Formats: sequence, structure tokens, C-alpha cells
Amino acid sequence: MSSPLPDPRQVTGETRLSLTGISKRFGGVRAIRQADFHLLPGEVHALVGENGAGKSTLIKIVAGAETPDTGEFTLDGEPAEIKNASDALSQGIQTVYQEPQLFAQLTVAENIFLGREIKKVRRIDWVAQDRLVRESLSIVGLNEDCIHKKVEELPAGQQQQVSIAKALVGDAKVLILDEPSAILTDAEIENLFGAVRNLKAKGVSVIYISHRLDELGKVADVVTIMRDGETLGTYPVEQLTVAQIAETMVGGQLDQGTADQTLVRDEVTLSTKGLSGAKFRDIDLDVRAGEVVVLYGLVGSGMAEIAEALYGKQAIYAGSITLNGSPYQPTSPRAAKDRGLSMLPANRKREGMFGFQSIAFNISIGALPLMRKASIFFDTKKERTTADDMIRRLAIKTPDQARAISTMSGGNAQKVVLARQLVERPEMLVLAEPTQGVDIGAKEEIHKIIADLCGDGAAVLITTTDLSEAQRIADRLIVIRNGVCFAEFGPGSTQSQILAAASGELTQDETQAIGEER
Repeated sequence: MSSPLPDPRQVTGETRLSLTGISKRFGGVRAIRQADFHLLPGEVHALVGENGAGKSTLIKIVAGAETPDTGEFTLDGEPAEIKNASDALSQGIQTVYQEPQLFAQLTVAENIFLGREIKKVRRIDWVAQDRLVRESLSIVGLNEDCIHKKVEELPAGQQQQVSIAKALVGDAKVLILDEPSAILTDAEIENLFGAVRNLKAKGVSVIYISHRLDELGKVADVVTIMRDGETLGTYPVEQLTVAQIAETMVGGQLDQGTADQTLVRDEVTLSTKGLSGAKFRDIDLDVRAGEVVVLYGLVGSGMAEIAEALYGKQAIYAGSITLNGSPYQPTSPRAAKDRGLSMLPANRKREGMFGFQSIAFNISIGALPLMRKASIFFDTKKERTTADDMIRRLAIKTPDQARAISTMSGGNAQKVVLARQLVERPEMLVLAEPTQGVDIGAKEEIHKIIADLCGDGAAVLITTTDLSEAQRIADRLIVIRNGVCFAEFGPGSTQSQILAAASGELTQDETQAIGEER
């Protein structure tokens, strides 16, 4: 470990919320062994841990979605019994999830008061509601002009702010923010941080859950680290480095290696010339066997559409593609898979998972022709064998391949979706946001899987908005801005240079000059 941890915080005074000796078992799985968590009034308290460490279960207990097997729960110093979500809400515990739980067709004001409308002589008192909505919007830093806009008209960041405002109208004492920044741009994240600071100033206590460890120092006062169902301690954020937090989470030192350029071969697997579509144009791109090429850009840059076009999910207006030396026209995802190109979607829950189906089903569903017996019947033995092989190859943590994928941690679910793409052993892989929403340990494992695939000769194209990940894993990093290949960066480039190119602070000439200096 890089350096020893400081002594954990000892709480002796008043607490807003306190959990002591918490444990929780689901059948034969012990999700929480021993957890202590103490939240002070007006404190922003980060909770971190690997997927499967127990933090989600702990938060569900606070929110009333689960009941602990053992332990004590106090709220404002008094014993509290929270049997369900209604109990939590009535006692001022509100939860805002990663994906806003809002109705797109309703206005901001209608969403905020849905189900708890203020009535005056059996009619909704719109004036009183609007006044309270404006007050809550001002606290989260959102302009009141949006009060009568439909939620679907707002960008993701503002929808997140509306969700927080909704919690405030409910007189929140404790606000749980579950991965609030995972789907936000950098500018939206700064707005989120401003909203959290305003809540802190109002005396609201915030539990902040995030896999983005580098953002904790900007928003949190303290951090509690969980591992293997136990809370290891609570520490002032300013006393810890990101490396210390990460290494404590995984129980050892992380591999800080970079992409291995010796794996890159001469043969070009994928080549595009002048590729153009609705959100991109004139894309010239080569990806070689054994190479990881990363397309990095801000949300809306066009990089996501480039990836989808290669997989047959976006129309191509002009240009040409060759795959393994032969012309390639991605008319559909099935056509792409038939040519040896597979894609991991960015939104695994919506596009990649059959939540209530088994792990085995989720792995085999993309390769049904391979699962046939005598070309007619489905070969269940082949499905089980294939699932076992992929679980072993990708180190997927599960006691049984028959378990529903919805019961898995985010990192393991992501590896199951990735396993599906590998069943037919594609030569070209397109991975969209491959580690979005997974913890640092799972991220390391997925990076290793990608490196192993490159070692076997696969070509990998990644699209990501995570700059630190892009730098670490890329053999070549290409910035996409306004739908074009704006600049290419290699080893030695700084994050500030890459971000400046992506955000428009540098011209192409200035970016090229930086490359020539290197």
C-alpha cells in the first residue's frame, strides 16, 4: 500500500443517523457482516467500496428497502425502526438514484409534487406548489424558468437536480445520492457539487456514493470504506489520497500499468475512410490487431454515434469501411456479428441485460446458432459449458450460473454482458463506456480482460468520457469534437491538453503543435 491510513474518526457527539453492528444475509450469502456508519448533521459523507462490498445493501437498509438481521438504528439520537420506504420518507430520509426517477411527460413542478399535491378546497393549490418548487430549485442551483417545462426537455444534469429538489420538498434530513455523477458531463457535475454544498449549508446530511474516487475531495467531508461486507473505518477526506482509498477498497496494491504497445501487430483489422453520418463526418480511422484505440470526447461529441454506426445501429451517409481487408457494410447488428465485429453497449441495463434471466441465458443469447443441437434443438449442455467457460475466463464472481443477472453487482453484470460478445470470438470489439458505473476493482479486472483479448490478436475500439481511463488503456487516443477526429494523442500527453482539445480551448493547429513538441 502506498502509505498507512490515518486513525479512523471516533464519533462521540450528536449524530443525525447512526447504524451500529449491522448485518444482513440473503440465503447463503452474507451481504453485510459487520457495519457501523455514523452520519453527522450537515455532513457530506462518502460511502465507497467495490461492487459486492455491501454498500448497496447498507443504503437499502437506511432507505427502508431492506431490514437488517442484527444491529441498532438511531435517527437524531433516538431509536428508529424503519420497516419500509414509507417509514424512511416519513422520517426525512430521501434517496436520489443514478438514473432520475421522474416522469418525462410531466413538468418539473408536477414531478416534484406528484402524489403529495397541496390541496385547497379539494383543488390543487398551484400557487403554493410553485412557490415551494422555486425555493427548492434555487437551493440546487437550477433556474426557475424550467418550472413548467417537461422533464424530457431537460438535459441529464438538470434532471438530476430536479430529483434532488423533489427530495428537498419532502423535508429531507438525510439525502442519499447514489452514483449521482455517473451520467453527467463535467459542467453538470460542478452544478451537482454546488447543489450538495447548498444542502450542507442548510443542515441537510448527505450520503454520497460514487465510484469516481477523484471527485470525493471536491464534495465530501469524510469517507467510509467498505470491503467484504464490513466497514473498515471513516476518515476525513483531506487525509487520504485516491490511491489509499482504492487500495483499501480492494485489499492490496493496484496495478498501475499502461497499455502494452508490443501487442500491436501490423495488420489493420478495421479501416474507415470518409465515414459520415448524422452526428459525425469524414472519419478516417485504422485499428490494428492487438491494438486499443480510444475515442474520447465530451457528451454529444459524436463518438457514441461512430461506435453505433460501426455496429449497424446508426445510418452511414457516406464513406467506406473495410474489415479484415474486405469491404464491410454494417446494415444491422446481426450483420456485424456475422463479420466478426461485436459491441458492448454503453447502457448495459437497457440494451445489454435480460434482468430476470439467468447468467447462462445472458451469455448464450447472442450466439443462439452455436447452441443448436443437430441444427434444430437448443443444446442446454452446450449453454452450460459455454457459460462455465466464460465465467472462468472473465473471473465472474457468482456461486451459480443459474442466478438472475439482476442479483449481481455492477462490475460482475458488466462482465456477463461482455462475455456474451466474446462467445463467438470476434476479431473486432467495440466497447462503449466499458467500465461506467463499476468500482475500481472491477475496472482493473475489465482492463485486464481487454489486455488479454489484445494479446490473442483482437482489435479493440473504445469510446469513453472517462479521461483517466482513456489515458491508461489506450495505445492511441483520438479526440472526437463536433463529430470529427479533432486530434490524436499518444504517451506523454497530459490530461489538461487532451481535455482542452475536447472542450474547444485549443485549435487543431495548437493541438498539432503540442504533438510536434513531444
